[in-house]
Amino acid sequence: MADKLTTQAGQPWADNNHSQTAGERGPVLLQDYQLLEKLAHFNRERIPERVVHAKGAGAQGFFELTQDMSAYTQADLFNGVGKKTPMIIRFSQVAGEMGYPDTIRDVRGFALRFYTQEGNYDIVGNNTPVFFVNDPLKFPDFIHSQKRDPKTHLRDNNMQWDFWAHSPESVHQVTYLMGDRGNPASYRNMDGFGSHTFKWINATGKQFWVKYHFVTQQGVKNMTDETAAKIASQDTDYLLHDLFDAIEQHDYPKWDVCVQILPYEEGLQYHDDIFDVTKVVSHHDYPLIKIGEFTLDRNPENYFDEVEEAAFSPANLVPGVETSPDKLLQGRLFGYKDAQRYRLGANYEKLPINQPVNAVHNYERDGLMSQGQDASVNYEPNSYDGPKEDRAASIHGDEVSGRISESRPYDKDYYTAAGKLYHVMTAPEQERLIQTIANNFETVQKDEIKILATRQFYQADHEYGERVAGAAGLDMKDIAD
Repeated sequence: MADKLTTQAGQPWADNNHSQTAGERGPVLLQDYQLLEKLAHFNRERIPERVVHAKGAGAQGFFELTQDMSAYTQADLFNGVGKKTPMIIRFSQVAGEMGYPDTIRDVRGFALRFYTQEGNYDIVGNNTPVFFVNDPLKFPDFIHSQKRDPKTHLRDNNMQWDFWAHSPESVHQVTYLMGDRGNPASYRNMDGFGSHTFKWINATGKQFWVKYHFVTQQGVKNMTDETAAKIASQDTDYLLHDLFDAIEQHDYPKWDVCVQILPYEEGLQYHDDIFDVTKVVSHHDYPLIKIGEFTLDRNPENYFDEVEEAAFSPANLVPGVETSPDKLLQGRLFGYKDAQRYRLGANYEKLPINQPVNAVHNYERDGLMSQGQDASVNYEPNSYDGPKEDRAASIHGDEVSGRISESRPYDKDYYTAAGKLYHVMTAPEQERLIQTIANNFETVQKDEIKILATRQFYQADHEYGERVAGAAGLDMKDIAD
């Protein structure tokens, strides 16, 4: 038997289809509080969408550890072979809005949360191992260039290529994005990366640098721009459908969880800056180590509650894992939680999807939609046996020195990594990369932007730049100057 309809206040609701009116033909009465409450709630059903990564899909599952990592980190989820940790994942697009087609070429977000016994641990990355910028001060400008033109309100290739052309550190990521992996065939068929370098600390205090890699067991598969455009005209939510349908059919996608581990001092002396997110650490120098796998086996029961309100942050760390001097990561530690407070309110971490599995004890109180508070002391220090600091969670600091200034990256080799990426591509992959860039250039208004961008490809690898120039009809005299 169906439940009886009530208002939000629990009052019985007699008629949800007809407003109270003065006579058969109206007008509608102000006293119809059920109508007013329904309309008022409806007007407020949309929360602000994420300023980036607005459109996405999510699922829940579990991570199983297959190799004990206690020699490298005391983090509980990485200690004890066979340990299973519940988790949630959200895949997304960076630039498009909520309703934008999800097959259009873009970087895909790859955000994971592990519900550990020591709090939530989030790894908020992408399906690319690098990023476009390495300084948080440039991030808002980068995103502006990916969004809509303030005059036409249209997505504009001219804007994004203008930004990239004037930001040489982006050439590595642009090469990745314009290559085959810029258009994954599904969320299930793409790898993920933590992108930044993090620090692991074991129980004795020994420190290591670590980079996360999530390798799809379904195999990497991509789609062409033509296929992506055709699908977009038929189904703007194709990638969301694909993930949801696979899980509903019990075809549970899985990823290997792998790490690169660098001894602390070796990492500081590595020939590339391991704290620059536009660069990678060679797999030849530090091979991937598989430590486990995760499986997605449950779709959300309610998308809004479990995906839209999920609030990830790289600042959600656990004992045994710490940040690094990566500048972009440092900015994200503030930016993500602040964005969630704006989007969901000060108490967003009390929402069920954001609550840790262990108990929470602190002195934060009140704020919009606060709930479950008691009469316990709300200040520290105090004489009332309030929660005490856990010194076991103390950080293991890094030595720093230097003069305060607006520092430029000390490793200014923006190009070598992009050239190496070009040369690990097969000949057909290279051809598609060149053609994709040339196709993009067709809607770039200024030759100056095309020339500046192609110079970056030329500096990454002469053949790379020459082929882009040829496909785009540019004069090599302008490129090689």
